[in-house]
Parts: sequence; C-alpha cells; structure tokens
Amino acid sequence: MKFYAREKELQFLEKQYTTLGSSSKMTVLTGRRRIGKTSLATKFANNKKSLYLFISKKSEKLLCKEFVATIQDKLDYPVIGEISNFKDIFKLLLEIAKKEEIVIIIDEFQEFYNINPSVYSDLQNLWDSYKFESKMQVIFIGSIYSLMHKIFQNSKEPLFGRADMVVYLKPFSPKTIKQILLDNNSFTTENLFIIFLITGGIPRYIEILVNDKKWSEKLIIDYYISEDSPFINEGKTILIEEFGKEYGTYFSILELMSEGRTSRSEIESILEKNIGGYLEKLEIDYDLINKNKPVGAKPTGKVQKYHIKDNFLKFWFRFIQINRTAIENYNFEYIKKYYEKYIQVYKGPLLEKMYQEIFKEKSEFNIIGNYWERGNLNEIDLVAVNDLDKKIIIGEIKMNLDKAKMNDLKNKSVKLLKKYKDYSVEYLLLGMQNLDKYI
Repeated sequence: MKFYAREKELQFLEKQYTTLGSSSKMTVLTGRRRIGKTSLATKFANNKKSLYLFISKKSEKLLCKEFVATIQDKLDYPVIGEISNFKDIFKLLLEIAKKEEIVIIIDEFQEFYNINPSVYSDLQNLWDSYKFESKMQVIFIGSIYSLMHKIFQNSKEPLFGRADMVVYLKPFSPKTIKQILLDNNSFTTENLFIIFLITGGIPRYIEILVNDKKWSEKLIIDYYISEDSPFINEGKTILIEEFGKEYGTYFSILELMSEGRTSRSEIESILEKNIGGYLEKLEIDYDLINKNKPVGAKPTGKVQKYHIKDNFLKFWFRFIQINRTAIENYNFEYIKKYYEKYIQVYKGPLLEKMYQEIFKEKSEFNIIGNYWERGNLNEIDLVAVNDLDKKIIIGEIKMNLDKAKMNDLKNKSVKLLKKYKDYSVEYLLLGMQNLDKYI
C-alpha cells in the first residue's frame, strides 16, 4: 500500500530539519502500535543523511555492537575501539553531527526501561551539552504509549521538557479510507463503513486488507474470524505489555465498555470493585478511553459516559475477547454466528462516531459530540457548535435513514437549544444512504 496522509506531520518534521543550522532538534513520535510511526519517520528521512536504530530486547552490549556496525556501514564513519554502552553511541552520533546535518531515528525507545534505565539521564546530559554544537535531528519512536508519555512528559523524568516537538499520530480519517478504497476501485459506502468499524483507520490493519483484497463485510469477517487471522490475538498482543500483571481487570472493564456499559457505577456493580483508579489510568496513562459529557454540560457536571476510543480494540473486545473459549477450541463458526446476532445493534453507535469524525475534519466547529439528559433521555447523536459564527448543527443518525424523524429530533433538542438561544440551527437526518454526501 502506498503512503497516505500525514502531510501535516511531514511538514512539521521538514520545518525542524531546516533549522538544524542553529541547534539540534528532538522529536517524539508516539501513538498506538501499527499507527505508522516508523513509516512516517523513514518517509521523512528518505533522501537525507540518516540512521535508523531499533532498540530490540537484547543486552546493551549486543545492541551497541549492532549499532557500531550500522554506523560504519550507513555513515561511512570509522569507529575505533569497542563501545559497550548506548551513552557512548549517542555521544559519537552527536560528534558526527557537528560536521554535517544528520537525522537519527531511534525506534522502541521505551525498551531502555528494561535494558538500562540510566540511559535517559545520560542522554539528557549529552543533549544539554551538545544541542547547540551539533546539527542532529533525533526522532524517538515508542509504541508503549504509557512509557513514552512518562519519559517525555513526566516532570520527574530526565528528558522532560527536552523534546522540541511531540507528535501523536492518529488513525486515518474516513476521508483517507475513502481515498484508499477509490485507489483500489473498491469504494462503496458499505465498504468504507465496515473498514472504519473494524480497523478504526489504523494504517497497518488497512494495509493487510488491501494486500489481501478484502473489502466487503463478508470477506473481512471471514478473514478476521479464522484460524490464520492476523487480528485474532492482536488486542492481547498490544495491551498486555501496556497493562502488566493487572491486565485481567483492565480487560474486564474494556470488555464491559465494548458491550455498551458506559457508566462507572454500572461497571462497578458488575465487577464488585472500585474502578476509579483503573479508569483514570485508562484515560490518562494509556489513552484508551474517553470520558464524554453532553454538549453544553458544565465541566463539573457528573453526567458522563466512558467509551473506548480505538475502534479496532472496541470490536476486538466485543466480538473476539468475549469469545476466548470458542477461539481456543477453534470454534470460529460459533463466533461468526455471535457476530451476526449482535452486529446490527453494534453498528449504530459506530455510524454516529463516523459522522462525528467527518464533521471534525471539516475544521468548522469548535465543539462536536453527543447530547443526552439525565437518565439517557432526549439522546441526540450529533451536535456540532461554531461559537464564533453562532451556529449549531443537530443531527439524528440511523443506519436506515428512513427511521430518522425530523419532528422527534426537534422535540429532543428543546432543552439543549435553551443554552444556544442566539444561534442559527440546522437539523440533519443522517444515515448510510447519504453518508457519501458528507465525506
């Protein structure tokens, strides 16, 4: 699959590169696994003098031996004597960068927590000493979000405040997914929606489907729910390293959220334990869930719902992890029947989310979300507010557009509009039938 989107991120990196004459620059690329961090960095480094170093799970001495060989090969720079610690590797690269501009990409940077945590303070000292003498653009990449957040954004850590730019990569938008389908002569609104629902716009997952020419719902599900599927164990692969030994509790919370249990009290009543600390970590440390309030609600208001941010993980917990026993027994036909039974109810909220993403991409509104009143009364699927131009869009979203009723939508919005008295109002009925109109 060719390289898509990321134009803004590439522009940021290029802008930094043009300023290397005055000082070295440090960039952090973060985001969930399979989001395309390495692809972005290597795309940027193409046609520049650069070096890629991958921090694999091995001893520091073996890593340094590998890196010395890479430096000699890629930079044509002689290395005299043995180097057995990464501090000296980094110092050598800073010395080389005194003479010429160079891009250094260091992937899986968080692995030094397991190899040698003192590397982070060593690099801080070297960076502070060499920053204005060398012309290096160093790009640190990490796939464990919680650790990368800690390394660069925790005020107690040595590298806090050193990064000139932290880039958090997001999934592809519906518009980009549409373009990929068009480029492969496979665009339909149904194909677009199912790929958004299952992959969440994660580039690597879309690439797998593109390479295997899986576009329609049936082809994708038959591929996904099978013995040789690359997706069946993906959720576990991604999250267990993040969560550590307490992954069981986190998995239980996320599984319940995937079923539509969105309130803390409801989840606590099922698990019979206080989950406040777990929810805080899922939201802040792991960046896996959102705490949503109704549009127009006070920041201190207690009416709120929790949702899994990542479509792929939400789908995985709802249809795969919940059927773990069937998977271990290779009973994939059972899981497909389970999918068929529950997927229609599951699709509705994902179509709502897709429309919200589409309106966010328009960059016209400063507030986009849902609205509901206590007791889940008067639920409105889409509210988009432009406070500058004083206008508001209120939308009803249904899989079948014929089921959306304008009078019902207007009646549900009466209390909401009291908070936006001077705003012009546009009511929209949205569904699968007119999805292409808005992308």
